[in-house]
Amino acid sequence: MARVECQSYRLTVEDPVSMSYIARHIASVKQHFTQRPGLRPFGLSTLIVGFDYDGSAHLFQTDPSGTYHEWKANAIGRSGKTVREFLEKHYTDEIAANDEACIKLTVRALLEVVQSGGKNIELAVMRRGKPLEILDTKTVEKLVEETEKERDAEAEAKKKAAGKS
Repeated sequence: MARVECQSYRLTVEDPVSMSYIARHIASVKQHFTQRPGLRPFGLSTLIVGFDYDGSAHLFQTDPSGTYHEWKANAIGRSGKTVREFLEKHYTDEIAANDEACIKLTVRALLEVVQSGGKNIELAVMRRGKPLEILDTKTVEKLVEETEKERDAEAEAKKKAAGKS
């Protein structure tokens, strides 16, 4: 559905489709199915990520009601609110500009709600001009290990600072 709309837009307007346009289209289709009698509604929210033709990255969330919102960082689903609050506190534009720091922030956010380490975490990285990269389990486990060590070191530093004051 979205690919067909992108192709139709390109043929009609002779420009590539923007992320906001395609997010709006998907949201309106979801809203249409939710409102029409006899059609089964979409019962899920989606995160849509991509790049506009000018190279700017975008992250949109669409809801079954037909609403859509653009975010810098977001999480949906069970415990999504906890992860979102963590991201609101710790996200900065400097972190977003650095791939490694951005991935580590993602792991830290997910570890706020995931108890059993990296085996329940799947990560995918999207970079402009490259296909979506799904990180393998060993890489995720290594990132989780590093992140947990950093978090423990921060906790130790806070304990020492609290003990001195």
